[in-house]
Amino acid sequence: MGRNSQHTVCSEDYGRAKRLRQQQTPAEKRLWDLLRQMTKTESVRFRRQQPLAPYVVDFVCLAAKLVIEVDGDSHDARQAYDDQRTAYLEKAGYTVLRFTNEEATQNAEGVAATILERVRKNLKDPKR
Repeated sequence: MGRNSQHTVCSEDYGRAKRLRQQQTPAEKRLWDLLRQMTKTESVRFRRQQPLAPYVVDFVCLAAKLVIEVDGDSHDARQAYDDQRTAYLEKAGYTVLRFTNEEATQNAEGVAATILERVRKNLKDPKR
């Protein structure tokens, strides 16, 4: 059961992603609403709870190779795991932006502006 050594996405990953989409936190829901608006105005597409083997990321813009993570209190105890996950994604060519639940709910527009700035920068970067 689980992932093979090549880290391909398996049906378990898709099932987990679907469950996570159905159980969004208020912070994830707020940010998702803003990212969907950005999709309409900026012609970029975001996906939520997307498998990027061996992980499921909160949000991703594949065209800009940008991963957005919204971290709750549980992430305080998982710093080593989060660092490993970020390193893996960056090695795969993604930029990872992390925001706290508090930032995503209390300053959602500011978070969205930061994300939009990074999307534009990554799309202009020929190495992406």
